[in-house]
Amino acid sequence: MPDRPDVPHELVERLRSLLDFPECIEESAWTGTRWRVRHSTVAHVFGGEDQRFRVTFRAEPGEVAAFAHLGAPYFKTDWGENVVGLLLDDETDWGELAELLTDSYCIQAPQQLAVAVDRPA
Repeated sequence: MPDRPDVPHELVERLRSLLDFPECIEESAWTGTRWRVRHSTVAHVFGGEDQRFRVTFRAEPGEVAAFAHLGAPYFKTDWGENVVGLLLDDETDWGELAELLTDSYCIQAPQQLAVAVDRPA
C-alpha cells in the first residue's frame, strides 16, 4: 500500500487562514491536519495514497447528493452522512472553498458561535 504524503506547510497555512473561526482549533489528525470546534470536525486536509491532497468538510444534508454527483474535484466520503470533500490542485477555487468551509463551521458549531460568523448566501 502506498504511503500518504505529508500535507505541505503552505497548504495548511492557506487553509488555516480560511478556518479562523471562534473556538476553531487546529490539531494533528490520524493523517494530515484537522480543524475542530469543540468536539466536532469542521475540516480535515490530508494526502491520499494517490499522492494528491484533499480537504473534507460538512455540508447541509440537501447539498450532499449534489456534491456526490458533481464529480471531480468534489466527492462524497463514507465517513458520515454529511461529509463531502474537494480535491486540492492548481484549479482549486479558494473563494468557493472559503464559503464551503464557512458553511461547514456553521453546521458543526454550537448556535451561539455560528451566529457570530457571516455565512455565505
